[in-house]
Amino acid sequence: MLVVMGGYFLVNPSYEKSLKAKYYYEVGEYKEALALAKEAFSIDVYNRMASTIMAQSITSLKYVSYIDDAKKYMHDINKIATHDVISDADKAKIRTMCNIMLSAYIKLAPSVVTDTDLVDEAARYHDNFEKLLEKVNK
Repeated sequence: MLVVMGGYFLVNPSYEKSLKAKYYYEVGEYKEALALAKEAFSIDVYNRMASTIMAQSITSLKYVSYIDDAKKYMHDINKIATHDVISDADKAKIRTMCNIMLSAYIKLAPSVVTDTDLVDEAARYHDNFEKLLEKVNK
């Protein structure tokens, strides 16, 4: 019975794409995983594996996007911090960047299968933006 089920998964194009999507998700290639999962789901809308991988990939991509934005903003803030004197305008820029990242973090919602490294890295950036905002507001 298991051999028949295994064979079905390997010859069914929807499940074949789902298995590939799962592999790409597991190695952190979320865009590729999402694309393959969408293809698999379009072939068979009852393919729950494809549906799950699509949802998880979207969640993970939101975390990746948050982390990328955080790195960019931190780079910009570090440039400002190198000035001898930080002007009120620069402080306002820093406040705005921090507020953007703090509000974006609230919208993130991990699931039990979201990569813990992504969740932890996003949390670290969130904490850094909170501390930075606190310092700028003093």
